[in-house]
Amino acid sequence: MVNGRVVLESFPAGGPRGSWPAEEFARDRRSEGQRAEVVMDLSTDAFLVIVRGAADLADS
Repeated sequence: MVNGRVVLESFPAGGPRGSWPAEEFARDRRSEGQRAEVVMDLSTDAFLVIVRGAADLADS
């Protein structure tokens, strides 16, 4: 957990044209009841799927 966020998955920014794997992954997590969202990590040039304020997820 970093800054009250749990990173669920990381996806490279240079995905195939028309493909949004981070958004699809986040949508699937939201359908499971998690409050997942996609953010850009500029330092690694990657999209991160995160859950904010999810300390309970870090322990599982």
